[in-house]
Amino acid sequence: MTRSPEHIASILALDLGSTTGWAVRTSRCRIVHGTAEFRPSRFEGGGMRYLRFGKWLDQTLDIAGGIDAVYYEAVRRHLGTDASHVYGGLLATLTAWCEGQSIPYSGVPVGTWKRHACGKGNADKQAVIDAMRARGFEPADDNEADAIAILLWAIETNGGVA
Repeated sequence: MTRSPEHIASILALDLGSTTGWAVRTSRCRIVHGTAEFRPSRFEGGGMRYLRFGKWLDQTLDIAGGIDAVYYEAVRRHLGTDASHVYGGLLATLTAWCEGQSIPYSGVPVGTWKRHACGKGNADKQAVIDAMRARGFEPADDNEADAIAILLWAIETNGGVA
């Protein structure tokens, strides 16, 4: 894709999990954010979360009018086995989807974006929420706050181009 000098990169930032936090900067510099639930219902198989996540990515691409880069929280350690399995499945779905769409993607280490957002790499959930509120955002929870912080890191450190 050839970009004109005035092209603003459209960026998707994600905090992957059963409740995924997301934030998008559109090519018109509008930032929208929220959360999406991917837990399977009682009568569904575990793979349904990944099918729903893939469809959600397709819808997000359409609504955003294109995505130039994807950034996600690169988690190196999980407290529980289930959380690590869910993260791995969502990450596999995300990276395969990005490859299929020819969208560059990059993981951002937790300490990196937290240091940028809060001044310390081991900031707790409330500190991230408070930092995003201080920047004028109103995240509903820590998942959404994390996605906003990752998006701001991407924009402010390299213009958001992966």
